[in-house]
Amino acid sequence: MPNKTIYVSDGDLLLFGRAQELSGANLSATITTALKRFVEAEEGRREGYEEFTVRVGAGLGRKVRFTGVLLGEFGWSPSGTLESYRVYRSRRGTFVVHTEQSAYGAFGDHGEKRLDLYASADELRGRLPPELYDLIAAALDQPPVEDLDI
Repeated sequence: MPNKTIYVSDGDLLLFGRAQELSGANLSATITTALKRFVEAEEGRREGYEEFTVRVGAGLGRKVRFTGVLLGEFGWSPSGTLESYRVYRSRRGTFVVHTEQSAYGAFGDHGEKRLDLYASADELRGRLPPELYDLIAAALDQPPVEDLDI
């Protein structure tokens, strides 16, 4: 494999050193990892995908991050609870359903938050409110971003 030389300004030497220290790898591997992440994020952004961070678990829970496009959302109040659903399609085609449930009058960040993954839109049927499923099914025929020539 051919060698490539990267010129680094004196002002950026600390940044490169810190990046290598954090990665625990050699500088070439560190740069390659960073470039792969950059290319993947930028290609996704150009295709209409965004990075989402949601909370999962009870109370504040933990944060989970993924890249996707929001297909639809729905909220309702069955039998003394508030439920909200957000359905995303990940860049790799997985359907991501983020559900939040809390009791009426709950103060703060109470309730349960879940993240469920499905391989196909058919798997969503029966797991979402019918109104939301219909919205998602209709959205699947649309591109994440439509470029207008105007």
